Amino acid sequence: MYKTIKEAIELSNGLKRELFKLDKQGIDVVLCPPFTALSEVYEVISESDIMLGGQNLYWLDEGAFTGEVSGKMLKEAGCSFVIIGHSERRQFFGETNESVNKKIKAALGNSLTPIVCVGELLKEREAGETFDVLEDQIQNGLAGFSQDDILKIVVAYEPVWAIGTGKTATPAQAQEVHKYIRELLGKLYGKDVASQLRIQYGGSVKPENITELMNQPDVDGALVGGASLKVESFADIVKKAAEVIK
Repeated sequence: MYKTIKEAIELSNGLKRELFKLDKQGIDVVLCPPFTALSEVYEVISESDIMLGGQNLYWLDEGAFTGEVSGKMLKEAGCSFVIIGHSERRQFFGETNESVNKKIKAALGNSLTPIVCVGELLKEREAGETFDVLEDQIQNGLAGFSQDDILKIVVAYEPVWAIGTGKTATPAQAQEVHKYIRELLGKLYGKDVASQLRIQYGGSVKPENITELMNQPDVDGALVGGASLKVESFADIVKKAAEVIK
């Protein structure tokens, strides 16, 4: 919940300028501003290769659900992605694996790419429950989807203890969990599908750690929080990720 419409326009204009000449082959850059700024940001980035995403959606296209936003509305605003099940949604707004599952179906039904977030709390990590938590979130959050559906989904691992705290999972910790997620998805949907899936890391990602994170074999990208609020730091993250891809 950052950036007014005016601030979001300034940020997206700055990013468009910074990334204009960058060879982004093999890289997707997606901005996910608040709902109020979606259309305006889309106007700024529509002629660039930066894409637009929503931060959440409801699982029905319309109805008497005051305060909710549907996939249909996001699509018309210019979105091609949507974040689903972010840890803050789970922690503060009662998001469950069941609601995540319904929202993924709604996203796919509206030709939106879901960025599905999973991750453990600090107490769960300290209790050695990380893999159990992730298995529950992935098995139940992704229940009932076909292999074709799964190939349209991005998974984002965000250790909740590393969000906004300044703590970051070490590259080795991130790799360990990403490897587990890929292997679990391989068991559920086949190794071929799992090998093609994009698994992002999210949790205090910044210019100083993006290169090392992206060098891990199972880290395919980043879900960037605080560092995405400034042109310089977010552009720097994209540029350094591009160097690793090359």
